[in-house]
This record gives sequence, C-alpha cells and structure tokens, in this order.
Amino acid sequence: MNSIELLLIEDNEGDILLITEALNNESLLKKINIARDGQLAIDYLTNTLKVSEGELPNIILLDINLPKKNGQEVLHFIKNNDKLKHIPVIMLTTSSAPADILASYKNYANSFVTKPTDGTNFVELISKIEEYWLNLTHIPTHKS
Repeated sequence: MNSIELLLIEDNEGDILLITEALNNESLLKKINIARDGQLAIDYLTNTLKVSEGELPNIILLDINLPKKNGQEVLHFIKNNDKLKHIPVIMLTTSSAPADILASYKNYANSFVTKPTDGTNFVELISKIEEYWLNLTHIPTHKS
C-alpha cells in the first residue's frame, strides 16, 4: 500500500503527543493531521473536499468528548457524506459506556476502542491499532 494520511481528531494534548509519537515510527504513515475540536474536523474535511479529494485522510482516529461538535456529530457528518463515508473511522475514547458504543456503531464507526489510563498501555494500544489498520487490513486509497 502507498503511504497513508491519518486525521487525528482529539482535544487532549497529552493524548495527541502519545498518539503522534507512537505513530511516527510507522513507515507507511505519510502525514498526521490534527483537529482539536469537532467543528475544526468538519471544517478540515469540508475544505479538503473543496480543494482536492486526493488529500483526504485514509483513516481517522476520533475521540467522542470534543468541544464544539462531539465525536458522534463528527462521525455522523463523515458517514453521511458520499465522498467521506468510505474512510475508516476508529472511535478512540475514554468512554466504555454501552450507550456510546451503540451510538458509534449505529453511526457506522468501523471500530470502538477505549483508551487505557496509563501511558505504557496507551502506546501499546496505538501499536495494535497501527498493526491492524495499517498493516493487516486493506483500506481505500485516494486512487481506488
């Protein structure tokens, strides 16, 4: 697979740092874009569609508890847009509430993962997400 672009939608600076450091070791990863709230994520995707669909992310990591627009609203936006809905969205959140899990899958999330509370397990989790989504599965490329 060609190198891929990831969109990280996360407002916690500590989590952003852990995730980007863990993912920067991946040779397939070309670029990590970060949106620090739900509205910025929607704006980023909308603007990217206007400019160049070839620059869309190949995969999205999405937190639920975000300012301005929450993760469920962002997920709904993505999965109800014909030009975005093919992008795999992994909900990466502190929540393990059954209502959040159900709502995510009803909004067509591709995966729901609860963040661990300690840094070591967090980095290990990101490594597992990376292994599965970037190495084991086939995700659409912009030229597909």
